[in-house]
Amino acid sequence: MGDWMTTGGPRAGRRPRALSPLREHLRDTFWFAPTAAMVLVGVAWTVAADLDTEIVEALQDAGDYDAVKELLRFADDAKTVVTVVSSAMMTFIGVVFSISLVAVQMASGQFSPRVVRIFVRSRITKATFAVFLATFLLSLLVLTSYDGEPDPRLVTSVPLVQSIMTLFMVALSLLLFVMYVNQTLRLMRVGHVVDRITSESFRVVQHMPAALALGAAEDLGPETAQVAHQGRAGVLRDVNIARLVRAARQQGVVLRLIPRIGDFVVPGTPVLAVHGGPAPSRRALRYTVSVGVERTFHQDLGFGLRQLSDIALRALSPAVNDPTTAVQALDRIVQFLAALARRPLDTSLHRDRQGAVRLVQPVPGWTELVDLGFAEIRGCAAQSPQVTRRMMAGLDDLLPAVAEERREPLLRHRELLVQAVERTVTEAADLAFALLPDRQGIG
Repeated sequence: MGDWMTTGGPRAGRRPRALSPLREHLRDTFWFAPTAAMVLVGVAWTVAADLDTEIVEALQDAGDYDAVKELLRFADDAKTVVTVVSSAMMTFIGVVFSISLVAVQMASGQFSPRVVRIFVRSRITKATFAVFLATFLLSLLVLTSYDGEPDPRLVTSVPLVQSIMTLFMVALSLLLFVMYVNQTLRLMRVGHVVDRITSESFRVVQHMPAALALGAAEDLGPETAQVAHQGRAGVLRDVNIARLVRAARQQGVVLRLIPRIGDFVVPGTPVLAVHGGPAPSRRALRYTVSVGVERTFHQDLGFGLRQLSDIALRALSPAVNDPTTAVQALDRIVQFLAALARRPLDTSLHRDRQGAVRLVQPVPGWTELVDLGFAEIRGCAAQSPQVTRRMMAGLDDLLPAVAEERREPLLRHRELLVQAVERTVTEAADLAFALLPDRQGIG
């Protein structure tokens, strides 16, 4: 069944913690951070209002009415600033929203619709929207706290702490706006986009189980049951590994995930095979499989290569004709494949705390990853010597980095690339030039 992987690596017997699917799903949403920020600022405003009331009462009890008058004068000056802030923040929010829409539209058209999620997951973008909305809400709340009573002996509260907090939020908003514009401009450049995709892909690799030599699939025992998907149709985004391992341990069975992460599943499709006993209850398996409208990086090893390949294909299309972008995507494809060159693939095993295998999860194999990275680009690159030279160099770099049994797909793509260029290029000099390995394409 191919190479095996397991969560129980040799490092001091530590068991890596699986990433939380809930956290990853929240990162793929845009509403959570602004909503949480507005709730927190509401709580902070309540605390600040209580402090302002206590400060005024303490000064009145001490008979220091001159200090109360100073606070009232400060409040009058601060009110003007807070009023301006409340009206200006909506303008800022509109500007940020417009910049985001333009950036997303350009990235989707120039690179690939799959890269839109980079903007959605951007922490700076979410933080900017969250702080701007929180500042606007805070300014409105502060304006409701101003007391029109001019007599220092009768005034009940002066928004001193609230005004200072508003000014702090304004300063933070300005800082985040500068950072947001800088990052948005960076993400509109292909080099930073492919770098971000590659970083996300390596994060998936880092959380994959470490390799151990184990037995064959027959050690799981005979298949005793299957669990069908009962939810909506969609892409299998991820599975809750910890919950599945716990359900299998409690039932005394081994669960095997049938589709791979990224596969499209429909209701009634078998998603889990059970080995060694009856299937766990529906309650135990609740919320263990997440299905959505698009793939995510969370547990999908091939999604990064899919995006890099899409960017290269878009760049090689006649409408764009940008082989340099395709070369930049190929750089990262070679980098990613080189990192996986000697890593066991095909299957991932997850163990419980006692070391027993409880979940078997299929992952893409080496041949599938190489095909994903090179097949489509090779089919469109025959007329672009810059891309063919870079692909030849990439394949030549990967060949000595892999074991003998993994060289076949690399040699196959190299031979097919040579054949495609020979069919396209008729001049001998141009043919030799197009097939000359060059890590810069045409430096």
